[in-house]
Amino acid sequence: MIIGRCMGETSLTELNFISNKMPNVGEYVSMNYDGKLILGMIEDLVRGNVALNSEIYNTEDIERIVEYGLDEFYVKGKIRVLGDINNHLRLPRTPAPPGTPIELASEDILRKVFTVDNPLKLGSLINQDDVEVSVNANSFLNRHLAILAMTGAGKSNTVCVLIDGLLDYNVPVFIFDMHGEYVNAEFVNGEVNVIRPTINPRYMSFTEIKKLANIPNNAYKQERHFRKAFKEANQAVEDGLANSNDFLEIIKNVLEIKYNDDDKPADERNNILAVLNKIEDLIEKYSNLFNVNEGNILSKIQVGKANVLDLSQTDEYAAEVLVSHILRNSLQRRKNAFHKNSTATLDFPVFYILEEAHILAPHKRDSNSKFWIQRVAREGRKFGLGLCLVSQSPKTVDQDALSQMNNMIILRLVEPDDQRHVQAASESLSSDLVKQLPSLNVGEAIILGLMTKVPTLVKIDEFKGRTHGGDIDVIAELADFRKKEESELKQQEEDSFNLGYDY
Repeated sequence: MIIGRCMGETSLTELNFISNKMPNVGEYVSMNYDGKLILGMIEDLVRGNVALNSEIYNTEDIERIVEYGLDEFYVKGKIRVLGDINNHLRLPRTPAPPGTPIELASEDILRKVFTVDNPLKLGSLINQDDVEVSVNANSFLNRHLAILAMTGAGKSNTVCVLIDGLLDYNVPVFIFDMHGEYVNAEFVNGEVNVIRPTINPRYMSFTEIKKLANIPNNAYKQERHFRKAFKEANQAVEDGLANSNDFLEIIKNVLEIKYNDDDKPADERNNILAVLNKIEDLIEKYSNLFNVNEGNILSKIQVGKANVLDLSQTDEYAAEVLVSHILRNSLQRRKNAFHKNSTATLDFPVFYILEEAHILAPHKRDSNSKFWIQRVAREGRKFGLGLCLVSQSPKTVDQDALSQMNNMIILRLVEPDDQRHVQAASESLSSDLVKQLPSLNVGEAIILGLMTKVPTLVKIDEFKGRTHGGDIDVIAELADFRKKEESELKQQEEDSFNLGYDY
């Protein structure tokens, strides 16, 4: 069905058109010219009437024209040229001739466009819900993914649909679960494997444990004493000479021996004492994070399951250390597996999902977790490590890490700073598509990148399993609390009466 014709000057990548019918933004159209069948996407629309032009300045004149009747209107719009349907969607070498007919893309064309290798179904087209939208799972497993949205736009549902689809392919998904949303989740295509946030310190780097001890980089003398104690404690555990299973207590004992050495100068003992104080704080806050009897935390990952690292009871510092520790070890062990130069290997690919990416890879603050997220984003695809950054605050996610995400699922974004930040990180997100972000409904998204042949406006499927996410019913919870208080007060009055007390 012809809906309009090209007008004005056209280019290889976009063109303007005029129509007497009202299409929808996001609809796909086809144009046949120069022996090619070209696919396009409507990115912008305006509607007008010749009688009601911008030269009218009197509202009474407008009222009279409206009363007379405004049955006819024109539609002007912009189409983004996506490519030759019969030539792998390669861009044409010639622009469309002005006057070229524009038709809505047929179902056959759309089904051809949305047929991909290794399909993972996310939903259906917003404007044609009978056309399913699947993405190429391999493309984002290798080239990473970002899921971005404002709060309440359907981000958690999208993550769950994605996880369930990956479990159907037996992919080991590893979720850094900042709020415990996935601990009790139920997926249709696989089980949840909950991993406790404990690390064998023998597998930790000195930098990671120094971060938890809150020893700054410019405290050189403290760092030197701590480094020596760290090495001695590691050696004691390795040689089986330590009596304690608590690694931090071993470090503390090493430092106390040095501090009690009266032959040491006073300033050196003061520096050791400063480190001892920080170790005591570390023990008080993080003693349950370490266990010398644990194996490497990567050994707990199970293939074909949603492996959930429950970080809901850890603070930001511990979460950063755990993320950097796991990503660093994963990259090194996958390299070992490829180069066969060590027995310390990770023998299968892993897809990491990082919730609250703006905390773990902050835009304006350095952290070890951000460093390793950037490193895996750049190198991980060569060794089968994939990343998915999830955030409701895109503007505070590190620009470098975000730009390495070659695929994006962007749900509703209203704040201009968020929109600009995301657009700067994605070559595929045009200004016209950015304009659509505030108007997306809950669960609607723009899909971009290598995992889809064309930019797509999609309605994400509803997750069929169960999670512990979503908004709390605050009114109902407070009502229950009030009932509980009244019940306890009544019980106290009855107990007092039975005991013979009169209040």
